[in-house]
Amino acid sequence: MKKKTQFGLKYWAQLFLLPVYWISYITPRKKNIWLFGSTFGRRFADNPRYLYIYINEHYKDLRPIWLTHNKNVVTLLREQGYEAYYYHSLKGIWFGFRGKVYIFDNYSKDIDFWTSGGAVKINLWHGTGNKKANHDNLFDFVRHPRNRKEKIITWLRRLSDEKPYHYTLATSEPLAIITSSAFNTPLEHVIIDGYPRNDAMRLDDFPKVMNELEKKNYKNIVRWKEEGKKILFYMPTFRDSETKFFEIMDLDRFNTFLQNSNLMFGIKLHPKSKLKKEFSKIEYSNIFNIEADIDPYTFMGKVDLLVADYSSVYSDFMLLDRPVVSFFYDYEEYSHNTREGYVSFDEYMPEERAFNMDELMNKISSVLKNDKHKKDRLKSKQRMFKYYDTDSSKRLKEKIEKIIR
Repeated sequence: MKKKTQFGLKYWAQLFLLPVYWISYITPRKKNIWLFGSTFGRRFADNPRYLYIYINEHYKDLRPIWLTHNKNVVTLLREQGYEAYYYHSLKGIWFGFRGKVYIFDNYSKDIDFWTSGGAVKINLWHGTGNKKANHDNLFDFVRHPRNRKEKIITWLRRLSDEKPYHYTLATSEPLAIITSSAFNTPLEHVIIDGYPRNDAMRLDDFPKVMNELEKKNYKNIVRWKEEGKKILFYMPTFRDSETKFFEIMDLDRFNTFLQNSNLMFGIKLHPKSKLKKEFSKIEYSNIFNIEADIDPYTFMGKVDLLVADYSSVYSDFMLLDRPVVSFFYDYEEYSHNTREGYVSFDEYMPEERAFNMDELMNKISSVLKNDKHKKDRLKSKQRMFKYYDTDSSKRLKEKIEKIIR
């Protein structure tokens, strides 16, 4: 995003909302009203999505409400019998002031920062990976401004980001220490538990609340599996060097390989990717593009093999204990120009590696026949996760209630 857009007139106009934020600290709030949001208000997605569904289905004493900047999300959830409002509607503003708990996966602006002052804020985050994040990421110039000008123009953004008194979810004790540093959160405010999205990923009977695009992808994947095809999934993280994908890949030849191997290759970009248009034009019999704003956890449990890069989706996929090929065609550029890792990738991602398309095809064929990294993967999984079960949503609900008592 260009700075003139990110820090333009609309950005600075938010200063007029500061009195609203101050008032929000003194408005009376009800303990049973829990507000949910995701991805800066744009999507119905990720950990808040699945905790919201779980609470709706199991706890009638609570009033979970989804607040969103996207009116299509309001329509979707109301059609399913759930409570949801546009964040700037009268009811959206009202409940923004009344909700005791804000549950989100980026920042409270996923719901509405300006009405959030007196609420208990629970950040479920959106990835347990190896990339240094937020305060630990020295390439993040919002939190690490390089000069006085950057410090001034990013001040309002820092105001509406995470605060030390927020609560943040980490999936293990080792990651709690990292989370404390990355989010500027005291260890006692780090909640250690699993991700609700990983419960849904592994439970066939988890309620499926999907929009039309998610339904389309889910039905196609189920059909292909019934036809005996294996599903491969590629979900790259965003970075400048992702453009090298089209230099590395000969998609005509790769599609022929997939046809001959009875494989389907799904590509789902990060919502911030710069290559959405290029990937949307891909039309091959065995390569399918998944829209960037789709929540992949609606069908992740159906995936047979992950082609991984540096995305935290690898961590979640470890819980399925299925074959993985690391596709590091831009490893040098990524390592030096994007983000550092908390541990070496050898330790975090002990999988077969491919640096070009021929190696990728060979490794895919190999690991589908013999997934020989199960023991090494288990060591990484033990570091990344405390819980391997599917009860994270239940425990999180109980821990949040304990916090607000």
